[in-house]
Amino acid sequence: MVGRLIPMGSSGIRACVFLAALLGVGLSAADWPQWRGPRRDGHTPDTLPDALPTGMAPLWRLPVGHGYASPVVASNTVVYLDEAGGRELAHAVDSLTGKPKWTTPLGPVFSDEFEPGPRCTPLVDGDRVYVQTALGELQCLSLATGAFRWGTNFAGYGMQWVHDRASNIGAASRRGNTGSPLVEGDRLLVQVGSTNGAAFVAFDKVSGAELWRSQNDLTSFSSPVVGTLGGRRQMVAVTCEGLLALDPTQGALLWRIPFKTGANRNVLTPIVADDTVYYSSHTTGLRATRVSPEGGAVRAEDAWLNRDAKINLSTPVVVGRHLFGLGPTRDFICVDRDSGRILWSQPGFGASAATLAASNGRLLILTDLGELVLLAANPERYEELGRAQVCGKTFSHPAYAGGVLYVRDPQQLAAFRL
Repeated sequence: MVGRLIPMGSSGIRACVFLAALLGVGLSAADWPQWRGPRRDGHTPDTLPDALPTGMAPLWRLPVGHGYASPVVASNTVVYLDEAGGRELAHAVDSLTGKPKWTTPLGPVFSDEFEPGPRCTPLVDGDRVYVQTALGELQCLSLATGAFRWGTNFAGYGMQWVHDRASNIGAASRRGNTGSPLVEGDRLLVQVGSTNGAAFVAFDKVSGAELWRSQNDLTSFSSPVVGTLGGRRQMVAVTCEGLLALDPTQGALLWRIPFKTGANRNVLTPIVADDTVYYSSHTTGLRATRVSPEGGAVRAEDAWLNRDAKINLSTPVVVGRHLFGLGPTRDFICVDRDSGRILWSQPGFGASAATLAASNGRLLILTDLGELVLLAANPERYEELGRAQVCGKTFSHPAYAGGVLYVRDPQQLAAFRL
């Protein structure tokens, strides 16, 4: 898809970007290659400014088709998904100019009352990009050309699609996949959602050969993460049945904390920090689950549960001993990680808001109305440093790489230098 590029707002920025493109180098070595960033935790190794630029003119902007999948950035390339002509599509554009590189059709489009289009964020690993449609078409493509390398479809594992949207059967089964796969070593870990022993499947990330399959859980809207807890490397995921961890090398179940939500639709990504998993749902509230070694295994037990902090759609970030993110009542909150107590709350942040954290103690929030808010990660009080409108209504998490913020709404993709 070739889009119309909108000129940048400043001649100095134009010259800088043109020179970088001419030399074939990126603005920074930092990438945002997957869901929630380099470590899948909402953190960027880059810094954020002390104030937002005046005017917030985009470096470039181009029209896109509908979809909720977030953009990712790697090797001077932005990869994003959208829909057109009844198909979900993967696209790559130059991160400095927005100039299109390739487009690859993926599979039939999924649609409901929230409009059509893909919801699963791409994943870049080396020279490969992994893309997944809402209806479970998983493909590995060349990052350079978009050429197909290998793929599979969740239907081959017995994934059942439910056409009754009002049912309480597994969220992804009736609303389409929204989670994103992850890479651990030589494995691609995918939440398939089959109750025939393939809730999770590991593939060789290069060849696509299946390495293991595990569990019988239905898929929620959440994405899995990998971390070290209790001295052991593990994949932590949220399904329709609760919170669990698997051995990423063999798929064996390590522990499970069962719970059910009202609509069977757990959304947040688990947060792993200091041998603890933090997670919240709209039914149960915010919980901390501590994992400790026990003989040759690990044991998980809840450390605390705050039933009032029912965070629903947006995953918080960890900064020091605190969680920062969208709260349960369209507010922005700071939570003490040791007790689960809400330290402060600021109203007016909408139903959904993505939160990024930088290495210099700054937070960047993109609200569902397309407003960008810069905060200090201050546990004592709400401290706002800037606010600007950058896009239309959006449920897509932004990407931040090399000092440039990439945002999309259902009609456009734009880049802003911060």
